[in-house]
Amino acid sequence: MTAAPLVEVEHLVVEFRSGGGLLQPAHTVRAVDGVSFSVGRGETLGLVGESGSGKTTLGRAILRLLPATAGAVRFDGMDVFRLDPPALRALRRQIQLVFQDPYGSLNPRMTVGAAVREPITVHRLARGVEADARVAALFKEVGLDASFLSAYPHELSGGQRQRVGIARALSVGPEFLVLDEPVSALDVSVQAQVLNLLADLRDRHGLTYLFIAHDLAVVRHLATRVAVMYLGKLVELAPAQTLYADPLHPYTASLLAAVRAPEPTPKGKSMVVVGEAAAAARPPRGCLFEPRCPHPRKDDRCRTETPAWHKVEPGRWAACHYIEEPLRPE
Repeated sequence: MTAAPLVEVEHLVVEFRSGGGLLQPAHTVRAVDGVSFSVGRGETLGLVGESGSGKTTLGRAILRLLPATAGAVRFDGMDVFRLDPPALRALRRQIQLVFQDPYGSLNPRMTVGAAVREPITVHRLARGVEADARVAALFKEVGLDASFLSAYPHELSGGQRQRVGIARALSVGPEFLVLDEPVSALDVSVQAQVLNLLADLRDRHGLTYLFIAHDLAVVRHLATRVAVMYLGKLVELAPAQTLYADPLHPYTASLLAAVRAPEPTPKGKSMVVVGEAAAAARPPRGCLFEPRCPHPRKDDRCRTETPAWHKVEPGRWAACHYIEEPLRPE
């Protein structure tokens, strides 16, 4: 019998109103467009896509930091969007967010020790000496010496600040972490250290991650499965090893080609995506990726008909009219 997933997202839609004025009509921007997936306990789901694909909006909507237009999110069977304020406050202990910019997420007038202690106090988990001991233990767990407790954010390096952000997220004992580009602002060597830390914490505490990133190479270190997002829609979802070895969607193949080969071979060159994504306020008809798609079978159907999101095989989903066709001519 398969265990129920910890997090379930069903047909999630997030829209924003953009522009509008005396002589110009307002536009509705669909930042997240009917996205569905689940995350099992102890799993890391990587959510990957270029800037503007809707990844961060999706993550914040799951946490109810942004209002959803339609759809549902369930955490451990609870309907997140229907929780009243007391129940939502309790849920905040179970779901935490690690921000992309650790400096921007820390109060510059508060020591980092006080920043980690704050959620412990707010949720009334400990007081006095017990709270101090809990903060010191969290610092040790994320690889920071106790001498950093009295430091201010500007006195720490980027990697040290991100460790503080992770400690603060862990301070309330969550089950699920949304990691929003947690290493993109860090040097490559520091990225590896933080990724190793996140993997260790996941295994030690049985944590579940939604790892949001634009770099497939970074996600590979942690992800159990990978979901690829483009202009608000999922275009592929598969076990990580399967997706990296054999991408089905042209966009996934393009992202992987860019990671693997700065100067692609002639065979791989056709899979490197060119140009930029269309504006979310004016998406293309048919397949959203069609204007940039390097698939050899691309045709008028791609320009006029939206590809269905369908199961290709157990555990693997994709949205492309020619998903069964080879991505490159032999």
